[in-house]
Amino acid sequence: MTRDAWLTRHPYLRPVAVVHAVVERAAADIPAPESPTPDWDGYASDFRAGVPLLESSKVAMDLLPPEDAVRSLIARLVSSPLPDPMAQQCRALAAELESGGEPVEHRGLFRYLAWMVMVRHLGSIVTAFDGWRNEDHWLRNYCPTCGEPPAMAQLIGKDPGRLRKLSCGCCKTRWQYRRTGCPFCDDQDEHRLAVVTVEGEALRIDYCDTCGGYLKTYDGEGEESVLLADWTSLHLDLIARDRGLKRMAASLYEV
Repeated sequence: MTRDAWLTRHPYLRPVAVVHAVVERAAADIPAPESPTPDWDGYASDFRAGVPLLESSKVAMDLLPPEDAVRSLIARLVSSPLPDPMAQQCRALAAELESGGEPVEHRGLFRYLAWMVMVRHLGSIVTAFDGWRNEDHWLRNYCPTCGEPPAMAQLIGKDPGRLRKLSCGCCKTRWQYRRTGCPFCDDQDEHRLAVVTVEGEALRIDYCDTCGGYLKTYDGEGEESVLLADWTSLHLDLIARDRGLKRMAASLYEV
C-alpha cells in the first residue's frame, strides 16, 4: 500500500496529506545533527525502573541543535506553499518566537513541528534503542523513548503466538505490549474490550469499556509506513469521537 493508493481510497485525507508533505520536505532540507548514542549500561537501571530514555538523568541528550532546527523549519514554512489557515498560523508562530516569548496561541502547531524535527534528530537512537532493550522488560503502557501514551497498535503474526506492538505518535518508537488488556487503564478483563472494524481495511478501533479509551490498530504487516503514520487514519479518530470514545494519546494533527 503506497500513500498515493491510500489517498485514492480516502480522498478526504488529501488536505492533511498536502500539509504533511510540505512540512516533511521543508524539514528534510534543514540539517538536524543526530545525538550521540547513549551509554546503555549507565541507563540500564532506569530502564528497568520504567524511566523513559529522554526522561532519564543518566542520559545526556543535547536538545539545542533540534531547537535551532525547529526555528529554521518555521522560518522556511513561512515562505512555503502551505494552504490557509496553516500558512497564517506559521506566520503567527514565527512572530511569537521572534518576540522572544513562548508559543502560546499556536502551541499545538509548535509541538507538531518540533516532533517533525525530533524524529530526525532521534532516528539513529530509536533504532539503536530497539536493538538494545529487552522487550520483556518494558511491557508498559507508555513509550520507552519519550514517555507518551501510544497513538496506535499493530498485531503481528498468527495465533497462538501473535504479538501486539504499540506505536508512539511522537517519536515513532514501537514496543511490545500484552496481547490483551487496555493499554491506558491497564484493565486485563478481555470482556471489557471491544472492536470497531472498518470494511475493506486492515485498520480497526480497539476500545475499552472501562475507561473509554481507544487505540487505532493495524492488523497486519508490511505496510507500516502508511498504516501507522497516524494522520492516514484520522477518519478512525472521527468514528471513535462520534461513538463517545476518548483519544488518550496526543494528536500532532489537531492543528
